[in-house]
Amino acid sequence: MSLVGQAAVLVAFPVGASAVGSVTAVLRPPGPRLVSGIQHFAAGVVMAALVGEVLPGLRREGNLAWAVIGFAGGAALVLSLAAYGRRRDAASEAGRAAAETTRAGASRPAVVLPLGLLVAVGIDLLLDGLLVGLGVTLGSTQALILTVALTIEVLFLGLSVATELTGAGLSRPLAAATCTGLGLVTAVGAIGGAAVLGGASAAVLAAALAFGAAALLYLAVEELLVEAHEQAETALLGASFFAGFLAIYVLAELGG
Repeated sequence: MSLVGQAAVLVAFPVGASAVGSVTAVLRPPGPRLVSGIQHFAAGVVMAALVGEVLPGLRREGNLAWAVIGFAGGAALVLSLAAYGRRRDAASEAGRAAAETTRAGASRPAVVLPLGLLVAVGIDLLLDGLLVGLGVTLGSTQALILTVALTIEVLFLGLSVATELTGAGLSRPLAAATCTGLGLVTAVGAIGGAAVLGGASAAVLAAALAFGAAALLYLAVEELLVEAHEQAETALLGASFFAGFLAIYVLAELGG
């Protein structure tokens, strides 16, 4: 099977996870402690994929200068997205408050569609897809591990975005359909990434690996763990992180 074909097969899992997460969020949203446990587990999975698969591949490729450029570019992008997200959240809260004040006497609450959120999530999912495509170029085991890590991350993303959309006033079916449609962006990134990186030079591949490393590092440390720690930490929640890491380590050993 070609690299593009492999990417198309693997990316079906995170795309499906987006649909499952969004439907679950609108039908029976999980409690905050369960969400925190999932975030801890997902952070462990992503960290294991980073240190066990992406970084060793980056060292094998060499090309330090291109690796530095790729890592700096990846860090700049995720930090820019984070800054945009903070401004978006502040603007959304202000807009929602103003709409509720204006229509306080209305029979139905105002619907404030968070377009900024949808754009940011779309870019995030595109990056996730690119990482799946990148994994295909590394080998079958690496591709599987990255797909597992990103599937869990996309599952949580579907949960959180669908919840925010319903909170903004969208109906449950529309919120679920919107998140499911956004999940298809992951397929675009995966198939496009596999097509572009399949015949890429060693320098370009090194830059792409470093870019992916920066994205995964930010995802684990600055997103999943930060949000997970909004709940009071317990030994069980902390153990979820190590369970996720161990699961990917065992999967890598069995696949190797």
